[in-house]
Formats: sequence, C-alpha cells, structure tokens
Amino acid sequence: MARRFQNNKRQKIFSWPRLVAVLTVVTIGLITYFFAQSIETYDYIVETNAFFAPFEFYENRKIVGVDIEIINRVAEKLDAKVDVKNVEFDLIIDNVASGVIADAGAAGLTITPARAEKVDFTIPYYTSVQYVIFNRNDEPETRDGHIVWEALAGKNIGSQMGSTGYLFVADEIDEGALKDTGAVVKGFDSHQLAADAIGAHIIDCAVADELAAQFIVEKNPNLVALPLYYQGETVEEDYPVEESYAIAVNKQQTGLLNTFNEVLAEMLVPDEDGKSEIDKLILKYMGLTNG
Repeated sequence: MARRFQNNKRQKIFSWPRLVAVLTVVTIGLITYFFAQSIETYDYIVETNAFFAPFEFYENRKIVGVDIEIINRVAEKLDAKVDVKNVEFDLIIDNVASGVIADAGAAGLTITPARAEKVDFTIPYYTSVQYVIFNRNDEPETRDGHIVWEALAGKNIGSQMGSTGYLFVADEIDEGALKDTGAVVKGFDSHQLAADAIGAHIIDCAVADELAAQFIVEKNPNLVALPLYYQGETVEEDYPVEESYAIAVNKQQTGLLNTFNEVLAEMLVPDEDGKSEIDKLILKYMGLTNG
C-alpha cells in the first residue's frame, strides 16, 4: 500500500506541471499565430508629412492629396501594397536614405544638391514659388505685387521646420539679404502652425510654398500671401524664389524610381486645354473644382 501511495503521489506531482507547460505553449502559439495574421505586410513604405495641402493632408482621418494619388498610381502599376506613413517632415530624407525605415518619400519635397547626395529624385512634377504670409493690417513693403527679402529685415519669420522655406530664410539670415538686420527664423511643425503664430503675435510673417500659402489664407480672411522675390537692379529684374518638387527614392530602389518616373511622365501630359492630370488634381484638392 505504501508503494502504491507513493506512485500516485509521484504521478500527481509530475502530471500537473506538464499539463500547465503544454497549455502555456499552446496558448502562446495561438496568440502568436493570430497576432501574425493581424499584421499586414507591405511591399513598400512611403513616408509623407500630412500637413501640406493640397499635396497631402488629412480628410476624415485619411491622408489624401496629389502625392497620394501619385503613390496609388505607382502601387497599381507595380501591383504592390504600399503603406503611406505620416512622419515629421525633416525626418523623411534620412529615413528614405537608410532604406530600412522607408523606401520613398512624397511630401512636396524640393530637389536640392544636399538632399540629392542622400536619395534619388524623380523627374520634377511641380514648380513652386515661395510666398510670404502676413497679417492684412501689417503688410511689408511690396514691389509691383511681390515682396523682396530686403522687406523682411528685422522681422521674426516663421516656417515649417526642415522645409525649403525655412532653409531659404536661414540662408538669407546667415549670408544673404537679411544678414545683420536682426531678422530671426523660427521653426514650426507645419506651415499652418506658422501661420497661426502670426495671429498670436509670436512672429511677424511666415514663408511657405505657394499652394500651401494660398490654401491657408483662403481659410483665414485676416491673412494675406504674396510671392517672395530676390531683388534685382530694377523691379523688372526682380526674380522669384523658386523650387521644383519631386519624389525621393532610396538609391537602391531603381525599379521603384523608374516606375515613379513612368507614372509622373503620364500624369504630366497636357490635355487639349493645356492642363495635365497633376494640374487637375491640384485644383481638385484646392477645392477649386467639383471633381
């Protein structure tokens, strides 16, 4: 009887932990399986900054805009799943350059020599002029409907951090027309926040891309936007602060770059009215058409 009692006791001691271990392994396996099933995989990741209408902005919690239309067309041509991620603007180029975090970036990105060292750019698909946004009751000196850098001397100027507008202003303060004038540049997370800071009397004016500036002032009757120019010998010789937009692609993704270029070439063909598909999408997302 003693031996039988010991055997039963031994069976109880070793069976329960084994059962618990088996159940634990099964549970973990099931959790891992269902978790893996819930994770969607993508062929490409494209980063943007969704606060730059009409190229990318939130509408009903969804990112829409001209650049998103371009991305969707590329995804369709490649029969690929593309994930569009919203990130801080000044992270995009480095993330694309890494090739690990992102494969491409679309955010109204201006082609610059410094950026081109890190990433490949597609063909340009839009040329923009920098604009100055200011309070209607505090207009800087103008020259024939535009503002020159010299008119911004001594002012507190805002712009989206990492944008070409911010870089232009910083360069003019460091070694251009605004050097030693007391002008200061202040960075914001978006052009809209920079414009909001004008009304809050934090800055005097803001510098933004043309369409972003127009989009902002259309929604705020207290603000006005005029093009920004370099000053020439005469008013007639003044010339605009221009830039060209393109998609940034990781230097190892030549196939993706080629497809972006094919899609852009198709979307840039003008119709009988002289407007390309890109032009029409800009009008659409500016709210200037019924399409």
